[in-house]
Amino acid sequence: MLKMPEPNAEVIGRRAEIARVLREIVADEAVIDDATGLRPYESDGLTAYRQPPMLVVLPETVDQVSRILRYCHDTGIRVVPRGAGTSLSGGALPLADAVMLGMAKFNRILEVDRANRCAVVQPGVTNLAITQAVESDGFYYAPDPSSQIACSIGGNVAENSGGVHCLKYGLTTNNVLGVEMVLIDGTVIRLGGKALDAPGLDLLGLAIGSEGMLGVVTEVTVRLLRAPETARAVLLGFPSAEAAGDTVGAIIAAGIVPGGMEMMDRPAIHAADDFVHAGYPRDVEALLIVELDGPAVEVDHLVAQVEAIAASKGASYTRVSADEAERMVFWSGRKNAFPAVGRISPDYYCMDGTIPRARLPEVLSRISEMTERYGLRVANVFHAGDGNLHPLILYDANKPGELEKAEEFGADILKLCVEVGGVLTGEHGVGVEKRDLMETMFTEDDLKQQQRVKCAFDPDQLLNPGKVFPVLHRCAELGRVHVHGGETRFPDIPRF
Repeated sequence: MLKMPEPNAEVIGRRAEIARVLREIVADEAVIDDATGLRPYESDGLTAYRQPPMLVVLPETVDQVSRILRYCHDTGIRVVPRGAGTSLSGGALPLADAVMLGMAKFNRILEVDRANRCAVVQPGVTNLAITQAVESDGFYYAPDPSSQIACSIGGNVAENSGGVHCLKYGLTTNNVLGVEMVLIDGTVIRLGGKALDAPGLDLLGLAIGSEGMLGVVTEVTVRLLRAPETARAVLLGFPSAEAAGDTVGAIIAAGIVPGGMEMMDRPAIHAADDFVHAGYPRDVEALLIVELDGPAVEVDHLVAQVEAIAASKGASYTRVSADEAERMVFWSGRKNAFPAVGRISPDYYCMDGTIPRARLPEVLSRISEMTERYGLRVANVFHAGDGNLHPLILYDANKPGELEKAEEFGADILKLCVEVGGVLTGEHGVGVEKRDLMETMFTEDDLKQQQRVKCAFDPDQLLNPGKVFPVLHRCAELGRVHVHGGETRFPDIPRF
């Protein structure tokens, strides 16, 4: 069972008082404390675990966020920040004794600065909305998670999200220039800005990917890119996943950096094609989508190179997008792969690990062996170019023991990623899903050093506790490297 911090009964006993004080800061209707109203907030995208929050508050100004956090800091109340709730690692899982701070009302694009190729947005703005706001001027925002129609830019900052085009254009950390952030004591700080770099320590890099444990982001300055002159997508079908994996490595080894390079196996291909009718080949075991962008003459040359490499690796199917509409159709299947898989299984558990590209064929083969051992099917959909795997483990939560089996299967996949030289996550974050696996990748001293960083921002550990760190040490005890006392142990939280 997943364990979370022991609820503070004294804080829970003050629930009515806390709600009253928060209603003095925000409008009455912006504080949710009834059981029905709290239900939508009891989980995020990791729906296997649910826990109603003590209450939810929905601020709409930076001053309100500052006052809420200052009050919680002064009275010892835990806070769980939440964006759109699409997190797949349980990063926004509530606590029974915590205020959930929902940032959905921060939903405005404040400025589009074309001269400096950036935009200033509030954290509740959806990822796709940024591109939609600037595409008529020939710009776009590069990171594009599959959930981009719904996920918020604040959540992207918290998890350092990627997407299908992160191979060439980078993750969120490569495309955010600055943030405004409110600390737990109510202090408002700015990290970075419109300049390409900032003096001093890279605190902006520290904030991105910190999973809501250092502060609450209230404004984000993002980098805008010029849309490429030409973009063409190539569909490549293979008789085996290993052959497709070999092709990925060969393309990168040839010095080609595609705008995106995605891979799907047979179950995912069929599910996606049935869902969006993308015209994918249905008689192949693996499909690569390779997108080349840039000047037309360069793209034509690179397409020919990619086709030749794929042929040398045994590709049995090749198709190049004829126009922009067809390119978008090719991508529609990949973008909708996760919901499509929901049509072939009652439930699925979406994993997120990253491996060296050269180990891709080996890892796919070993996942296939695990499939036989656990007796659960897997649909593989992932960012092949940067080695970010998203195996979807198919199971039925109505069958006793299947969720537990899926979790064990997923843990073995993540351990395999670390074993071959990879890491536990690529873009979904650690949250609670991978928290108890952190010791497979980091030593006790490593984890304590990371926790010291949190303590510098949040000495009472009130922001999003129970996430990332398998053991929560008191900050006062972390002044010494070798500490065996001063720990918070976690009680169980029920599965759904």
